[in-house]
Amino acid sequence: MKGTNNKMKVLALDTSNRPLSVALLEDQTVLGTVTMTVHQKHAEYLLPVIEDLMAKSDLVPADLNRVVVAQGPGSYTGIRIGVTTAKVLADTLKIGLVGVSSLQALALNCQRDGQLVWPIFDARNNNIFTGLYQMKNGVPESVLADQHVDFDDFYRQVDALAETVYVIGDGTHFADKFSDNYLLANSVDNLPQAARLGILGEKLPLVTDVNDFVPNYLRLTQAEADWKKQHPEEDAGSYVEKI
Repeated sequence: MKGTNNKMKVLALDTSNRPLSVALLEDQTVLGTVTMTVHQKHAEYLLPVIEDLMAKSDLVPADLNRVVVAQGPGSYTGIRIGVTTAKVLADTLKIGLVGVSSLQALALNCQRDGQLVWPIFDARNNNIFTGLYQMKNGVPESVLADQHVDFDDFYRQVDALAETVYVIGDGTHFADKFSDNYLLANSVDNLPQAARLGILGEKLPLVTDVNDFVPNYLRLTQAEADWKKQHPEEDAGSYVEKI
């Protein structure tokens, strides 16, 4: 018999960047959560953290009803680890799988209704992974789509809105470029919180085909970029099929 009662039990994972965040929830109640920032050894620590949370919550994998994962953008390796783990759990346990934008997940740390939220992941060389959201009833709704873009180009788009914007994530890396209309989040709000991710994931539709679920990198991997240079006449989407 699956589960110990009729409440939904959700495992939420975010390994899309340096922090590792895992949470276990029962409906809207957080049973346990761990967020680690001191290293990026997600492949080594993710499963032990999950096992520890399950044990301390007196649950076994068969009790789970759903797994929610931050599917990118962010670190190539981090996203792959999180998405692969979530897919294996969903497929093996025959439970629901939900994918959420890593940027949208971070925007959840702002709960001021109506507030524009600008989540930023530093992608180096003045490039960022980013999008713009507005909080509505506790859910970040997209205003400008997630993208991999030059910081200055995106800043001009946001600045044109002439509104107060809450900057979250790696915004401090660009602190000298913001005007007074931009509020920088504190150190805690800059960290992903898997518990918030899990609560949002309970409300979202399930992935229809677990096997087809893939990370959202928002840019080509180095291998894909190299392949495209050698095959300029072919669409990059055929890279996986060729390999």
